[in-house]
Amino acid sequence: MSTAAPRSRRHGRVRWWTYLMLSAATVACLFPLYWMFIVATTDTATATQMPPEVVPGGNFFALAGLVMETVPFVQALLNSLFVATAIGVGQAVLCALAGYAFAKLAFPGRNVLFLIVLLTMTVPTQLSVIPQYMIMSELGWVDTLQALVVPGLASAFGIFWMRQHITATISDELMQAARIDGANSWQVFWRIAFPIVRPAAFVLGLFGFVTAWNDFLWPFIVLKSPERYTAQIAIKALQNSYDVDLGLAMSGSFMATVPLVALFVLVGRRMVAGILEGAFKG
Repeated sequence: MSTAAPRSRRHGRVRWWTYLMLSAATVACLFPLYWMFIVATTDTATATQMPPEVVPGGNFFALAGLVMETVPFVQALLNSLFVATAIGVGQAVLCALAGYAFAKLAFPGRNVLFLIVLLTMTVPTQLSVIPQYMIMSELGWVDTLQALVVPGLASAFGIFWMRQHITATISDELMQAARIDGANSWQVFWRIAFPIVRPAAFVLGLFGFVTAWNDFLWPFIVLKSPERYTAQIAIKALQNSYDVDLGLAMSGSFMATVPLVALFVLVGRRMVAGILEGAFKG
């Protein structure tokens, strides 16, 4: 026993080089955001000089005001918030519902349909732009926010994610017990299955939120009016056809990044816990 205790203490002790590696990784991850802020507080000449400037300047609020004057940036942030929130919530609920159906409900063609869902993950997103735009045009949704929300309410990856998680975490005996008590399929899902897989659905919703917030290609194609721009399209509108004002562009980019950083600070611990829970249970 005298030799086991020191050995366990040695294994439980964190080495100094572990902290060094974690600190280096943290600096590497945060440096792009810091550099973005530096450029957002200076002009293009200062941003491109050699050696580069490493101390923030004093022009951030002036450039931020210029961003607001150039494009309706606050409205763009609100549009992005609405679209990203709707897509995040929609994916969390609808993908969980579809994953539950593929995992626990028996119906003709279940395996074939799930295989088709998986095959759609192999199709590049760019190939769906033209038919998707044609559908939006027929519906009269071009230059509307629902053209961004509706196509993103479900995803093949989200359905696969939730199907695997539900298969691993919800037993058939639990569902049978609920059905014996008189619950129908919807009640089993909403009152039993969904509360159990809520952490995984929460993580999926966050992934959907971040993806929708950072999306550029589809909003750039379908949106025409400045008052309906999302944050990424508003940043593109800050650039003209001939040159790029780096300070102006980075000021808009920094203001569009701050909400994501704040979101991660608020829910980062819960997101990591949801990912680890799915990893251990799977």
